[in-house]
Amino acid sequence: MSNKETNCEVPIWEKSNLTIDEAAQYFGIGKNKIRELSDRPDCSFVLWVGSKRLIKRKKFDEFIENSYSI
Repeated sequence: MSNKETNCEVPIWEKSNLTIDEAAQYFGIGKNKIRELSDRPDCSFVLWVGSKRLIKRKKFDEFIENSYSI
């Protein structure tokens, strides 16, 4: 495998799932607010990978679109 293949980085707008930091940058919302929203039991836009919390970008985008305030 060449160095080119291992250093492939996917642009944030093409990722399906975002880290809390990426989601905060992408949506312009604070990390603490994203954590607070994704802690809710009925949260449909969080994906847990072990103890790692990922934000489903499209689902979170829909959540924001349908929200008046957060």
